[in-house]
Amino acid sequence: RSFLSSRLSSQGSLASPMTEELRELREQPIDPQAEQEIIDSIEEVYYSNDSFDMVQHELEKLPPELNLQELEEHRDKLKRQQAAVSKKVADLILEKQPAYVKELERVTALQTNLQLAAVICTNARRQLSVSKEGFTEASLGLLSNQRRRQLLTGLLKSLRTIKTLVKNLLSEEDYPGAIQLCLECQKAASTFKHYSCISELNSKLQDTLEQIEEQLDVALSKTCKHFDVSHYTKVQLAYTLLGKTQTAMDQLHMHFTQAIHNTVFQVVLGYVELCAGNADTKFQKMQYKDLCTHITVDSYIPCLSDLCKALWEVMLSYHRTMQWHEEHDQHETTPTTGMRRCPSDESVVDRSYVKKKLEHGLTRIWQDVQLKVKAYILGTDMSNFKYDDFIVVLDVISRLMQVGEEFCGSKSEVLQESIKRQSVNYFKNYHRARLEELRMFLENETWELCPVKSNFNIAQLHEFKFMGQCRSPSISPSRQAGSSTGPAQGELSLFQQYLQEGNPFEMHAEQKEEETEDVLASNGYESDELEKSVYQDYDSDSDVPEELKQDYVDEQTGDAPLKSASRETIRSKKKSDYNLNKTNAPILTNTTLNVIRLVGKYMQMMNILKPIAFDVIHCVSQLFDYYLYAVYTFFGRNDMYESSGLGLISSRLRTTLNRIQESLIDMEAVGENAPVHSAAEDRKEKVPSPHLSQLVVLTNSGTLYGLAQRVVATESLVFLAEQFESLQSHLDTMMPAAKKPFLQQFYSQTVSTASELRKPIYWIVAAKAIDYEQMLLLMAGVKWDIREIMSQHNVYVDVLLQVMLHKKSLQDVSRHVRIPAAGVHVLWEHCIRLANRTLVEGYANVKKCSNEGRALMQLDFQQFLMKLEKLTDLRPIPDKEFVETYIKAYYLTENDMEQFIKNHREYSMKQLANLVNVCLGSHINKKARQKLLAAIDDIDRPKR
Repeated sequence: RSFLSSRLSSQGSLASPMTEELRELREQPIDPQAEQEIIDSIEEVYYSNDSFDMVQHELEKLPPELNLQELEEHRDKLKRQQAAVSKKVADLILEKQPAYVKELERVTALQTNLQLAAVICTNARRQLSVSKEGFTEASLGLLSNQRRRQLLTGLLKSLRTIKTLVKNLLSEEDYPGAIQLCLECQKAASTFKHYSCISELNSKLQDTLEQIEEQLDVALSKTCKHFDVSHYTKVQLAYTLLGKTQTAMDQLHMHFTQAIHNTVFQVVLGYVELCAGNADTKFQKMQYKDLCTHITVDSYIPCLSDLCKALWEVMLSYHRTMQWHEEHDQHETTPTTGMRRCPSDESVVDRSYVKKKLEHGLTRIWQDVQLKVKAYILGTDMSNFKYDDFIVVLDVISRLMQVGEEFCGSKSEVLQESIKRQSVNYFKNYHRARLEELRMFLENETWELCPVKSNFNIAQLHEFKFMGQCRSPSISPSRQAGSSTGPAQGELSLFQQYLQEGNPFEMHAEQKEEETEDVLASNGYESDELEKSVYQDYDSDSDVPEELKQDYVDEQTGDAPLKSASRETIRSKKKSDYNLNKTNAPILTNTTLNVIRLVGKYMQMMNILKPIAFDVIHCVSQLFDYYLYAVYTFFGRNDMYESSGLGLISSRLRTTLNRIQESLIDMEAVGENAPVHSAAEDRKEKVPSPHLSQLVVLTNSGTLYGLAQRVVATESLVFLAEQFESLQSHLDTMMPAAKKPFLQQFYSQTVSTASELRKPIYWIVAAKAIDYEQMLLLMAGVKWDIREIMSQHNVYVDVLLQVMLHKKSLQDVSRHVRIPAAGVHVLWEHCIRLANRTLVEGYANVKKCSNEGRALMQLDFQQFLMKLEKLTDLRPIPDKEFVETYIKAYYLTENDMEQFIKNHREYSMKQLANLVNVCLGSHINKKARQKLLAAIDDIDRPKR
């Protein structure tokens, strides 16, 4: 067929002779089998497709060299094939002709029938239209509308039920239930979303869902101040249903930040408006930082306490939020019995996001807290606060820093820097005032014994309570109180202790009320007044007002104690208790006690605030320096006796006193000749030298030149030094490593020199109490150029010993003030050394002396030593060799004397000259004597 059509299309333009030729071929009889063979011989390519170009094909088949005969034969073959195909087609057409005619008739009939059906349908439509107008719209339309109404009524009822149910669920804070209901409704509505009414319902449900989400956000914000597990669980489940777990966490952190700001603002605003006393609304429009500057001094601590309480609640809520998520994650990842959980990738991502967000939020929340508290701290000048109030502030901030460390491991650099600024400012003013106060105390001090308990210890004072309560120097007083409730309690963190109830910032008032102290009401006495009366008048209380003779009333609370001893009981104990106190109680004055209290207060401040530890310790050292300098200035400074050559003041003590005078004492305030060009700033750091009270008389021989006051002053300084020694290890733990050499130097060069002041102070008493000039006069009346050995010592020895033995004034002093053994030894040492020097001086005044006279000198001195050893247990006898060596020098030869002069520079030129003139004068010539005297003059004698 393709071959035929191709041939026809390609040869359509051939002349009619070709057509007739084909017709002839068809009319020729051909064997069917031969015809079929001709058709089969047609190449397959002729059957390929209609676009086949057979002419091009035949031309391409031609050989390079053409042969006419072969071409004609090939042409004849093609013609035969064409003729066979044409005949075959013609036969087929003729064979199907009857069927074609029959089918054409059927088509014609079908067309006629279709035209008739079209007419019938047209008529039917016309009839149906008439029926619709007459029956359907009138009757069935009513039924349809009724059915639709019923459906809509049921739908409205369902919608109202859904609305009411959502409201009830929200009012009961069942957010998951409300969201679940809305989501189910949305899912049902999505099935019929192609209806316009359902589409509107779907949008309404979406609006409801958004309203629920807004209320959910409000519910989430409530957890920032008061965390409730069931409430937060509902909120988190609701966000999980919404698929907004990460959004919820972002919102939660925003709410915490807002809660911190709103909380602190409302707390401070409340106190500011309360103190302002009017309804002025200008404070509400202020910035928080400006608002903090309007807090008054009286309301500062209550406001700070409430501020920290409120911030604690916020941080506790955050801590409990993290705790909830940790427990929830653990529960989610732990497989249940017989069932293995397979968390989805989305839930794993959400948990990971929440965990990281919460961990990062810790630092951010604490930073916000620090900045708010910093603004509050720096908003008020605390330089004029009372010490106890300032310690409370430090304690509160210290506890807040402990909260921060437990909250997120922060070192609270912001808080430390702000409180350090306030502390340095406060401490400078406070220390300056305390030094001035100490000067006033010293200038009004009468150096009378302050009666304290025999077992008095600085740990009994309020100011040192923190040392006994704390386990380490880094714990603040409030923390100590918290840890002292029990061992198990002390191991818990603040968040564990106050997880369910209580607040770590509620302890200060209670602790302050619990602190009581009465170190002066010693030995069983019920009041300071009664105890003091023991020292004033053992038996008489006639000068005590009647109301004080009644039961003791506490000065702090105004209440009488539960048990009050009767006056008779107290009086019956006075004598024995007083004697006990005199024997064992430490010697100190009111000023000493005041200095010790100050040291305790300074250490409290240093204990709470480590960054200013060095500044505080430096000021503590100044307190001791000033007390030492005052005692020396009042009782130990005397140029006449300092030049005695006895080495009363060591080089270390001299260096210490010079350092104190240069660094601490304002000499411009002392004399008019002082330089006036000192910097004003330097003078601010100094304090004028104190003056001894006019009530203290040091020139009365009847009181041994104020020995009682000297003993109290000196031994109180030694006691103070002992207390400093006991505090050294504690101070060392607080001191920065780089500054520890300062502390070591202070102890080695200052504190340890306190006992050395006994020598210059007691020396003056020893020098004035005995009339050494009278001894010299008695010795001058003795004849030393005797010619026979004497068996009886001279009278001046007995007189000197009698004066030492029967000094009634010393006994009177001992009855009022206990003189420690070390003080007694120093007094005896001074008296003996002065007596020995008096003996040498007396022997040096001798004009003539024989060998028998030198033997008498030895006899006198041996008698003096023998009886002296019975009077005192001081061993060895001081300066014993000083006298013995001088007496023995009388026996030296000329050469030995020259060597003696060079080796013994402790003797004065007069004493050495006497040895040369008296002892060797009769045995050597004038030239030799002049040589020895010249050697004495050439010696430069350093003063000891």
